[in-house]
Amino acid sequence: MKTFARLCIAPALAVALLLLSLPALAQKVRLATSAGDIVVQLEADKAPKTVANFVQYVKAGHYNGTVFHRVIETFMIQGGGYKADMSEKPTRAPIALESRTGLSNVRGTLAMARTGNPDSATSQFFINVVDNVFLDQPNARDGNGYAVFGKVVEGMDVVDKIKAMPTTSSGMHQNLPVTAVTIRKATVEN
Repeated sequence: MKTFARLCIAPALAVALLLLSLPALAQKVRLATSAGDIVVQLEADKAPKTVANFVQYVKAGHYNGTVFHRVIETFMIQGGGYKADMSEKPTRAPIALESRTGLSNVRGTLAMARTGNPDSATSQFFINVVDNVFLDQPNARDGNGYAVFGKVVEGMDVVDKIKAMPTTSSGMHQNLPVTAVTIRKATVEN
């Protein structure tokens, strides 16, 4: 009986150790927008709280029907907080800033938007359309920077299409696309 147990347990332990040594599959989120699809790969190993926050919003359907409400061709595109009628969607409590991760605000990266309070990010995010390293914690004027938590792995052409759209001002919103770009559906891919 002991020999049989050893014969069964040893291979099971070997398989378990092998599985533990494999790199985890990076989690991806698809943003199906009215301009095309954007797929982002999340950096949970470097920004776990920020990624968990974003994924919670995705799974809750929060981003569905929101628009990119701030588009600056030489800076970034921002979304995740407003519906097409520019009413703000309710959010959960803000999260703590994770900007000391070594990730940089370079073209194609995904970062959390926030107010002047470093720990104020909720649902809004932005995609850098150029290298914005001045937003990285070591370079930031406020000493805090902006938390990068992912990167575009498919659909950078869609991001470029959005950044080139004509914009206007409406009420308190500046750099608002003339033609709304809606996130029709956000889904976790793996």
